[in-house]
Amino acid sequence: MAKQNFNAGTAPSGVGGDTNRAVNTKWDANFTEVYKALGGSNNGGTGSVLPTALPIINGGTGATTAANARINLGLDKVNNTSDADKPVSTQQAAAISASSSSLTILIKDSLRQSVEAASGGEQTVLYTAKGQPTYMNIIKKFDLSTIDASLSGTHPAFIVNGVEKPEIFVGTYLGKLVDGELLSLPNVDPSASANFDNFSTYARACGAGHHLMTNAEWSAVALQCYKNDTQPFGNTYYGRSSENPLLIGRRQDGLDAGNTAGTARTLTGSGPVEWRHNRKPSGIADLSGNVWEWSAGMRLINGEIQVIADNNAALHTIDMSATSAQWKAIDAVTGNLVTPDGNGTTAGTVKFANSGTADYTINGTSFGAIRNLSTIKPVSAAALARLKALCLYPVIEDTAKFNSDYFGKDITAERVPFRGGHWASAAGAGVFALGLTYARSGVNTAIGARPAFVNP
Repeated sequence: MAKQNFNAGTAPSGVGGDTNRAVNTKWDANFTEVYKALGGSNNGGTGSVLPTALPIINGGTGATTAANARINLGLDKVNNTSDADKPVSTQQAAAISASSSSLTILIKDSLRQSVEAASGGEQTVLYTAKGQPTYMNIIKKFDLSTIDASLSGTHPAFIVNGVEKPEIFVGTYLGKLVDGELLSLPNVDPSASANFDNFSTYARACGAGHHLMTNAEWSAVALQCYKNDTQPFGNTYYGRSSENPLLIGRRQDGLDAGNTAGTARTLTGSGPVEWRHNRKPSGIADLSGNVWEWSAGMRLINGEIQVIADNNAALHTIDMSATSAQWKAIDAVTGNLVTPDGNGTTAGTVKFANSGTADYTINGTSFGAIRNLSTIKPVSAAALARLKALCLYPVIEDTAKFNSDYFGKDITAERVPFRGGHWASAAGAGVFALGLTYARSGVNTAIGARPAFVNP
């Protein structure tokens, strides 16, 4: 029955309103309805008595104590036993064991929940050793055959210390140094003007599993962009895209996009979706342009390509110093990793050259134009496959597929890579852009870094 309202008539005398009898009748009907809803005896009628406990059928518990309420609701097995003392079923134990190598985020705070919900689960928020939030994109493990039929095996970014990882976490935003930690944060001026070793230290300061984004991780994202035809634009011309002047971000110096004065870094993530790696709001921002990004786990020694195996550069305590024994050269015939001679002159290994057709050398005027130079002893297909997986050689020899992305090198001494381009790189910026011209001690206002994470 719908609630019956009284007609009070016209003020002040009440002319035209309900009579006293009509009011009392409605009043009684309303109360009968309430008593009935609360489980009163006699179906809410005359002489009805309310029960001492609201019945379950009427929305209650049917009990007058908490213990009896839990019994009535089938919750009598639930209590405040500590998590450590709660029993785990055989099935649960097996599931936990099977997923021990996978990161499970259990604490769903409001920030993390909102980010995961807004991104459809493609992004999350991790917390550092100091409790600071850092925004991450979740990149799922994939097989190289999904990129190109000539390749095979799990991409090396997902192999750490011999163990395959189901995912890696890549900073959604360029790194920002806050209280000694390198964080991935939106709408901030990305940090720059620090050398490779310092940025690596800042990234590791976030805690176990946190590290400077590695070349293996960068290549995994870049190859996904290639496969999905989503190679991003970015801040490649002083706050705007060189390809499309309508695609702009917010400059940290307050100047207008396109103004060639000032330091034209844009605030992280302030550009359009075309500046994201998947062309969606849930993508990784600013991989193309804005600032170059130091990349860990790869280097040149006098032109010889050296890497740290798989994605071991993500390990929290791995030695990446100039004299580390972790550095390996690439055998140009087998593609295997071999111990270098320390001078960049290891016999039979892959090397970059400036010109000519020397044995086992590669070179190009842009990334997409890098080619196998030697006509007598070219780099083998097996070695090229390793280079392609690490985006040190184009996955297909078609310059146009890589949008004039920059390639530059200095084949003297040690050179550490940076990738992506910066605000004035124009068409040379892109996810395949590769600079091998700086020593690890180099510093520039146009070179920054990006944090990443792998479940330790």
